[in-house]
Amino acid sequence: MGNVLKNSLIQCPYCGEQMNILVDDSAGSQHYIEDCQVCCAPIEISLKMDVTGEILEIQAHTDSD
Repeated sequence: MGNVLKNSLIQCPYCGEQMNILVDDSAGSQHYIEDCQVCCAPIEISLKMDVTGEILEIQAHTDSD
């Protein structure tokens, strides 16, 4: 399995703007924080991936969710 960055579209839970994020498929399921590209708020991102690196689920939350 190669180290490939995949584009994924999420919606900021603070301002509602859609933004693209890059997901590293070699890291498996992940939980991390990325700032919104529009309002700069910290978005908690949770990724669930299968063993082949396909994204099963992606969620974007505020820090109070």
